[in-house]
Amino acid sequence: QVHLVESGGGLVQPGGSLRLSCAVSGITFSSFTMGWYRQSTGKQREWVARVFPSGTTNYANAVKGRFTISRDNAKNTVSLQMTSLKPEDTAVYYCSSLGHPNDWGQGTQVTVSS
Repeated sequence: QVHLVESGGGLVQPGGSLRLSCAVSGITFSSFTMGWYRQSTGKQREWVARVFPSGTTNYANAVKGRFTISRDNAKNTVSLQMTSLKPEDTAVYYCSSLGHPNDWGQGTQVTVSS
């Protein structure tokens, strides 16, 4: 079972930046594609970004050009650098191993508001 601990969320003004981190244990981290997801109040959880073991990345259209996902295989962490934040980015953000779709951490709240 994979164990995921997200951190780095908070309150930020529109246009600001935040960096989320996720510590991962219980799996051979370097072998798995890792992703970030988010869930806003009253909405379904949605995919945000993913990074393959090779380092190749994909992004949802809503965040492309503003968010950057990265991984550190030596530290078993995956990060999400978020810039030019908008109120619609407000959500609880979760990381996930795409090989373990039923395992989720507690998430970290991101609130974008003036």
